Amino acid sequence: MGILKACVLFLRAMLVPKAKLAFENLALRQQLAVCKQSIKRPKLRPRDRLFWVWLSKLWPNWQSALVIVQPETVIRWHRQGFKLYWRWKSRGGKPGRPPIEREIRDLIRRMSRENPTWGAPRIVSELGLLGHDVAQQTVAKYMVRTRKPPSQTWRTFLDNHVPDIAACDFFTVPTATFRVLYVFLVLPTTVVAWFTST
Repeated sequence: MGILKACVLFLRAMLVPKAKLAFENLALRQQLAVCKQSIKRPKLRPRDRLFWVWLSKLWPNWQSALVIVQPETVIRWHRQGFKLYWRWKSRGGKPGRPPIEREIRDLIRRMSRENPTWGAPRIVSELGLLGHDVAQQTVAKYMVRTRKPPSQTWRTFLDNHVPDIAACDFFTVPTATFRVLYVFLVLPTTVVAWFTST
């Protein structure tokens, strides 16, 4: 009932001349000041809080008219309402993914053990053919990790391939007579080819 009365008074205030509205406002402020002196802490109902949160969104100068509570309190109410909304919105069962059945986990491990060349996408497609809908990340999580053979070091690679490696370079050299020499260099057998400029 109080919200309906406030809405009617708001509509009336839109139609009343400004001088009369100013005096009414002054009278209400004086009454609030007396109320604030006589009562230490007024009790506010949830609808009162909702009204001030709503007014804070519609009226930019709402803090100047606030006497009963501090502006920070209204902002805190707004934050609490926001938290309550998202708590309600995300209510439900257990958070996170639903657990995968043990039978499917064992099947994933068996498939990855028996087929070491299969990756997660292949196992997902095979499970799909069997009627199990499982995400690729889940399959990757439960796959058996096979130990890879150690790869050779850079030094071993060079020792193995030195006879087959050839380094080459092509660069220019300006001469004192303002000519340009083109040099093509191949290592380990140093072959230098000289070309004159055109």
